[in-house]
This record gives sequence, structure tokens and C-alpha cells, in this order.
Amino acid sequence: RRLLLLGAADGRLALRQRAGLHVPDRRATPGLLPFLLARRRRGLVLTVAAHGRAGLARARRLGATAVILSPVFPTRSHPGAPALGPLRWASLAARAGGRAVVALGGITPGNAARLPRRTAGLAAIGGLSGSSTGRRTQAFTAG
Repeated sequence: RRLLLLGAADGRLALRQRAGLHVPDRRATPGLLPFLLARRRRGLVLTVAAHGRAGLARARRLGATAVILSPVFPTRSHPGAPALGPLRWASLAARAGGRAVVALGGITPGNAARLPRRTAGLAAIGGLSGSSTGRRTQAFTAG
């Protein structure tokens, strides 16, 4: 299945687990510097969450492997939060500096085809898993 384990928001924990690291947008990540120093030597993956230009700039500065750009569509997990929409999402994804950009947010089997071809993958909290709450399962499909 070629699954990849990512630790979220704790660089030292990710290193102890020999996992990649996912850096949230708009909040600090303890242990980020030790992770960054070790990642190339160990071949570890770094993903960065982005909700706009600032998050994409951070991903470029950190040399991220991939960016999780969201929300594409309105979501059940964040009701009322503004969505980017597929066109704005594509415009922002083009600013990722050649990094893989994964779409997250409100993705369902019915709207996934509206995403641009440059989408490297889909991430979902419930929308692709059949979860009724939208809070239980996370799935990732590489494109």
C-alpha cells in the first residue's frame, strides 16, 4: 500500500517515530528545527498546511515535500468557514514552487472531478470515507 506515517505538529516526536512531519498553518511546531536538520539525511517527508499565500510561502521556505491546501469546498468539520473554490485553489496551487499540492476540504465523490488536473492528491475528513460526522476518518490518495 506504500503508506506514509506523518506526525503532526511535533518534530521531535516525528523523529522518534521515524515518521514524516506535517506542519499546521498559523501555529508553532515544537521541534521543527531538529526535524529540518535531520530530514534530508533520513529521507523524511515534510508537509505543510496552507490556507492562502502565507502558508504557501512558509512551505517554500521550509522546503516542504508537499502542501495540503484547504479548504477547497465548504466543509462539515468547519461549518461557515469560507472555501477557496476550485479556481482560486488552482491559482494558489500554482504558487507552490513546484511542490505537490494536495486538496483538502469538503471533497466528496461528487465534486472531486471539479479539482484541477495538477492536484497531487486528495485528503478528506469523512467526505470520502462515508463517515456521517466528518470527524472520524482521514484518507489520502496520491494522484
